[in-house]
Amino acid sequence: MAEANLRENKLVDIAFMGVRVAVGVIFIAHGVGKFGPGFVGFLTGPLGLPAEMQIPIALAETIPGILLIIGVLTRISSSLLSIVMLGAIFYVKGAASLTGDRGYEFDLILLAASLLIIVAGPGRVSLAHIVKKIPRFLH
Repeated sequence: MAEANLRENKLVDIAFMGVRVAVGVIFIAHGVGKFGPGFVGFLTGPLGLPAEMQIPIALAETIPGILLIIGVLTRISSSLLSIVMLGAIFYVKGAASLTGDRGYEFDLILLAASLLIIVAGPGRVSLAHIVKKIPRFLH
């Protein structure tokens, strides 16, 4: 019964939208920054990845961030962003320390927010809810 009341509460929908928009803005800001020439040096240097990975990695953060903000394909976008965050935690930062140098606390909270969006979906304040023709499994 509490779950039904929670689902009908408008503040919950606004909160879901707030989480989606905050996560989306963060990923857009980080993704756009990866289009710059400095990121190639980071990829090829300490990470040992080929320079050709710059565009896919930048797009993997930017496009899902945009989709989260408008509320379309949110579960798929959050799944992709969760994979990106797992890569950041375990491959880039080595999961060495929660805080401090190479700490992954910021990555962990973004992973948790992405998982929340996967479970909760876009909410009623989203383009997916407004356009009823989008299949529910794509929300």
